[in-house]
Amino acid sequence: MAQPRILILGAPGAGKGTQSAKISEAFDVEHVTTGDALRANKDMDISEMDTEYDTPREYMDQGELVPDEVVNAIVDEALTQADGFVLDGYPRNLEQAEELEDMTDLDVVLSLDVSEEELVHRLTGRRMDPETGDIYHLEYNPPEDPEVEARLEQRDDDTEETVRERLRVYRENTEPVIEHYDDEGVLERVDGEQAPNEVWADVKATIEDAV
Repeated sequence: MAQPRILILGAPGAGKGTQSAKISEAFDVEHVTTGDALRANKDMDISEMDTEYDTPREYMDQGELVPDEVVNAIVDEALTQADGFVLDGYPRNLEQAEELEDMTDLDVVLSLDVSEEELVHRLTGRRMDPETGDIYHLEYNPPEDPEVEARLEQRDDDTEETVRERLRVYRENTEPVIEHYDDEGVLERVDGEQAPNEVWADVKATIEDAV
C-alpha cells in the first residue's frame, strides 16, 4: 500500500491529535501540524515574499502571528519532504484550502464530528499539573495520585468563556472548509463522540477503504 496523504479536520477538542498519532503509527506516515512545521522551518529564507521579516523565527520571537503566505510555504515544504502524511491544523480557512489543492493531492479527507456541548465538556474538564506540565481530564483521565490531583490547575484557555469563543472562531473560519470538501464529495465523516478506540476503528477502516 502506498503511503496515504490524509487531511484530518475537526474542532478543538474533537480528538485530531489522538487520532493523528494513531494514523501516523499505523500507516507509517508523518504527522504534520502547522506548529511542528513552523518550528522545523523557523529559519527558512522568506525574504523573497516581501514580508516584514526574513524568517519565520523573527515573527515567533516577536510573538506575532506568522502571515498566511509564510504558513502556506512552510506547510508546502513539510508536505514535499513527507512520503505520506496526516495533516492536522491546516487549512484553517478557505484560502488555505485552495493553496493546499495546489500543493498536493489528498487521498482521504476526514472530519471528526463532535457536538459543541461535548466539545465544551471535554475542553473545560482539562487540567494541567503545574509541576510537570502533564495534562489530565477530570472525568476521562484523572491522575491516580491524590497529591497530583490536589495541585491541578485549569489553564486560562480552557475556561468555558474562552472555549466557547475558540469554537465560535472555528465555526466562522474552518467550518466552511469542511463544507467545501463536503460539496466536493470527498469528505468522510466519523462520529467523534464514540469511545476513542471506536473512533479509531472507524478512522482506520475509512482510510483503508480509500487507499
